[in-house]
Amino acid sequence: MRQALFVMAKDPRAGQVKTRLCPPLTAEMAARLYECFLLDVLDLVTGLPGVDPVVAFWPPGAREEFGRLSGGRHLLIPQQGADLGARLENSFRVLFQQGYDRVAAVSTDSPDLPAEYLLQAFSRLEPAGVVLGPCPDGGYYLIGLSGLVPELFQDMPWSTERVVPETEARARGMGLTVTYLPEWHDVDTAADLDRLVRALSGLGGSGTRAPRTTCFCRQEFRDERASVSPDGPLHGGGG
Repeated sequence: MRQALFVMAKDPRAGQVKTRLCPPLTAEMAARLYECFLLDVLDLVTGLPGVDPVVAFWPPGAREEFGRLSGGRHLLIPQQGADLGARLENSFRVLFQQGYDRVAAVSTDSPDLPAEYLLQAFSRLEPAGVVLGPCPDGGYYLIGLSGLVPELFQDMPWSTERVVPETEARARGMGLTVTYLPEWHDVDTAADLDRLVRALSGLGGSGTRAPRTTCFCRQEFRDERASVSPDGPLHGGGG
């Protein structure tokens, strides 16, 4: 049984990533934060037993940059397509064509995701099945498939609360089983970032989960009462 887990990754350039966090963050801060997210998630997917780690990178010309970021630990495949749905579909297609039996995609927006959720994704993935890792906003942090299902990515209402229910409805309508992982949060907005800052501050000095993101948050939001306002500047920030 060949299994692959790919990270949907973007080149961490200012003005190109986490733009919904600007403001309150500057474009440069958002890019540095995203790079922390990316590196933490790359570490997360590395070393899972029986699962090959893959980076599906964007833009297609950024292979050299992602070779540096991944440290040579991951298979690199360029994302292809005009929108998120097409890029997801094509990335799944490439890996199934390479002979993988089970493939899952994970986003970079949940850097503190528990590693056991990734393992559960493959243990719960049945033949002719779909596994979803839902987010509170109606999207998903992970989708796993035991075969290519293009209909799950075409004309999908991305960035809305309808993504998960629509994905489930389409899958069940095709006779596929749908299994859910535990819900986990992602970071799209300043309110999401505020929650993440507070959650990571509760880890104390361990730094065992999302260490780069934790370090960034401690440097930028030094005050224990620091928060990120959805409507304005950083509070208690450090730089």
